[in-house]
Amino acid sequence: MAKSISFARGAPSLDIIDVDGLRDAAARAFANDPAGVTAYGTSVGYPPLRDWIAERHQVDPKQVLVTNGSLQADAFLFDVLVEPGDSVIVERPTYDRTLLSLRGRGADVRMVELEPDGIDVAAVERVLAAGARPKLAHIIPNFQNPAGYTLSSAKRERLLELARGHEFTVFEDDPYVALRFEGAPLATMLSMDGEQVVYASSFSKTVCPGIRVGYLIGPAELIARVAKVATNTYISPSMVAQAIVLEFCRSGALERSIETVKAALRERAEALSQALRRELPDARFVEPEGGYFVWIDLPRGTDVGALFVAAAERDVHFVKGADFVLEGAESSLRLAYSGVTPAEIEEGVAGLAEAYHALAPGAPRAALAQRP
Repeated sequence: MAKSISFARGAPSLDIIDVDGLRDAAARAFANDPAGVTAYGTSVGYPPLRDWIAERHQVDPKQVLVTNGSLQADAFLFDVLVEPGDSVIVERPTYDRTLLSLRGRGADVRMVELEPDGIDVAAVERVLAAGARPKLAHIIPNFQNPAGYTLSSAKRERLLELARGHEFTVFEDDPYVALRFEGAPLATMLSMDGEQVVYASSFSKTVCPGIRVGYLIGPAELIARVAKVATNTYISPSMVAQAIVLEFCRSGALERSIETVKAALRERAEALSQALRRELPDARFVEPEGGYFVWIDLPRGTDVGALFVAAAERDVHFVKGADFVLEGAESSLRLAYSGVTPAEIEEGVAGLAEAYHALAPGAPRAALAQRP
């Protein structure tokens, strides 16, 4: 294989990032507000961007806190809400860094199976009926990382009913919401119940990862508590990055960027689905309707750990399914198609299939060698 092909990283490739638009936005940010851009700022973020986000989500600016990426927003929220021993419901599988963050805080993590239309709410009910009193339910509702699934409208409504009845917060972690390939977006749970929901999103997936700007929306009293944690952590996030994002958004470049990214992702998702069906028919997956990822289930007994090594020997990289659960998923893996072109997808899936077949019982030893 001529070059390494990575399905491991959930990030857009450089060819679909509006570098010129970002350069222009940076120039305007320094020209329009040099004092604000170069100052420490406040822990709630760059005030004009905070106002822009509030207007976009139709909330009061006091309900918004802008951070250095949404992962930091997650961490601040967990610092405020999650104590050692607190029960937290998460999807199975879920984002690996969420698991690390919650386990690092001593949370009692309750994984509930994820279905193609989102978390199994009947299983959530069973967890609650068994006596669990969760502080939080962490949900990635749109094009979930790692599975790529979307929570249905009916399940959103039922989850909110359960949250109200059992007095837990729904943490709606939503960085992929704008990346739907077809059809109208589903209503956010934040818009359905602003008291029971804390919402996070990011500009990493729609502008660029390096900008490191995310945000948190919730009840004003909770956001004020989070802001105190932020103040004690870093005084303020990056005013430069946030001012650039504001100018990028104000100019209309954000909407153009989203369309560019969506068009590329749609083409890549289709290429990946076709290549998997052709090269690796044993793979079971749901064709993506948006976002960055597809979850692959291989036949029971497949050693994805061995496949990981065999694929890497062929310069093809992915993330093992076991990384996204507390236990199990040994026969599953996540493929990210956001950073690879259709041609690279074809070559990468061919290499993955070759590695898979080389590990099959009875495969000749020569098949285990790296192909030229």
